[in-house]
Amino acid sequence: MALFFLVIGLEIRRELDMGELRERRRVALPVVAALGGMAAPILIYVSVVGGSAWGVVIASDTAFVLAVLAVMGRRTPVRLRVFMLTLMIVDDVAALLVIAAVYTVDPSVLWLAVAVATFGLVLVLRWAGVGRGPVYVAARVGLWLAVRESGLHPTLAGVALGLAVSAYPPSRRDLARAASLWRRFREQPTPELARSVRAGLSGALSPNARLQSVLHPWTSFFVVPVFALANAGVALDGGTLERAAGSTLTLGIVAALVAGKLFGISGATWLASRVGRLPMTVGLPSIVAAAGVAGIGFTISLFVADLAFTGERLEEAKAGILAASVLAAGLGWLLFGAIARLPEGVRARSAAGELPSIEDLSEPVDPQVDHVRGPVDAPVTLLEYGDFECPFCGRAEPVIRSLLEEFGSELRYVFRHLPLPDVHVHAELAAQAAEAAGAQGRFWEMHDRLFEHQDDLAAPALLEHAEALGLDVERFWEDVRTGAFARRVVRDVRSADDSGVAGTPTFFVDGRRHHGAYDLDSLTRAVRAAHAGP
Repeated sequence: MALFFLVIGLEIRRELDMGELRERRRVALPVVAALGGMAAPILIYVSVVGGSAWGVVIASDTAFVLAVLAVMGRRTPVRLRVFMLTLMIVDDVAALLVIAAVYTVDPSVLWLAVAVATFGLVLVLRWAGVGRGPVYVAARVGLWLAVRESGLHPTLAGVALGLAVSAYPPSRRDLARAASLWRRFREQPTPELARSVRAGLSGALSPNARLQSVLHPWTSFFVVPVFALANAGVALDGGTLERAAGSTLTLGIVAALVAGKLFGISGATWLASRVGRLPMTVGLPSIVAAAGVAGIGFTISLFVADLAFTGERLEEAKAGILAASVLAAGLGWLLFGAIARLPEGVRARSAAGELPSIEDLSEPVDPQVDHVRGPVDAPVTLLEYGDFECPFCGRAEPVIRSLLEEFGSELRYVFRHLPLPDVHVHAELAAQAAEAAGAQGRFWEMHDRLFEHQDDLAAPALLEHAEALGLDVERFWEDVRTGAFARRVVRDVRSADDSGVAGTPTFFVDGRRHHGAYDLDSLTRAVRAAHAGP
């Protein structure tokens, strides 16, 4: 389970560096909601069951909650999923602190000191650029052992290590270096260059991204299922069900998770936005529905139950956790269904003003400068950083045409240049050719023609394209030859760098970076979500 919590730590750090948590004022409301979503279940549990094992009901299962929200599809706005992810992160951190404080017996000061020193060594190694290799692996294993021997739960070592691993988008410089290494290998395929290529490709990604890609399959498809099989087993015979149905422990867990999470999260959110005037990023009705789903406490609840109970009490606790998870999923489905029938104005209503979405795009769209296809005042903007020689941009082009046809006046498309000359030798010249055509009022005609002839973008072909479009060829070529629009292309490239864009095609929907695929279904969902609003 230390690996599972290591991934949680990695996800928290990614959100702090690149996600919603990078703008700190957005953290306040999810933190308050998470605290309410823990306090209410604890109060219900203690009032029904009593005792000190209330840690069983404090945490929601991040993976299951987000999976259920994803199944809801269009019923769950993008901002709601982001709000719940932030809330779940706070929830997970609190659960770890409870595990450390409540389920630690006779902590060893010596081993705690060793753990702190080892964690300091890990940070020094990361600062020195030693993020892999036997020394770094030994330091991480040593931290886990020290935390285990100290009496603290070793899962804390996992989350601490995850929080220490930074996340950032790949830079164009690192990608260019990786491409250069690949070309050298293509010319001389030796084992030494093959190792260099692997290291260069891996080094272009952040340590956080690399670790997540390695660990996610193990934790998702091995660690969590094995943990569930080992700990969730409940003999559902008549005796067990009869005992659980009359057990205050089982009933207390069900009530605490299902009702406690629902009223705790939604109530704390309402109070914080109404009394504390904390701005919201999503409508209150949607938060109420998501709070119903938050009663799924599967993984961490089972984990704490295994620490807190034994024998028949453990069986009763597991029955309560499983029953609560099923009921919470059903309750969320019913609540989202009911909210979908409400008028749109009521559905998006908040107790306080809403925060605008975080803008990943560094330079907003300017219709006086940018190239816009579709209505200038359309409510949704799809922006692409593209390269005329990039085959992936070419494959995305018919997808964009389909989107513009489907959404009509509701969508505008903006194209910005990001030529990648290290891999596409004609891309920069083609970008300037498009701008030169734009100076004669034919940017989009040249844009379409360049994508139709991606394999023929050398200078003679550009002249043929200009002539086919009826341009003043002499003026066109003078502009291209002298680099008259080079600064215009550089402007787009700089905005791409400032927005963390390193490859093509990269899409932004209403200023938010689109991280999914760029097929028709994925982009259609992203545009529809933006059109639906928060």
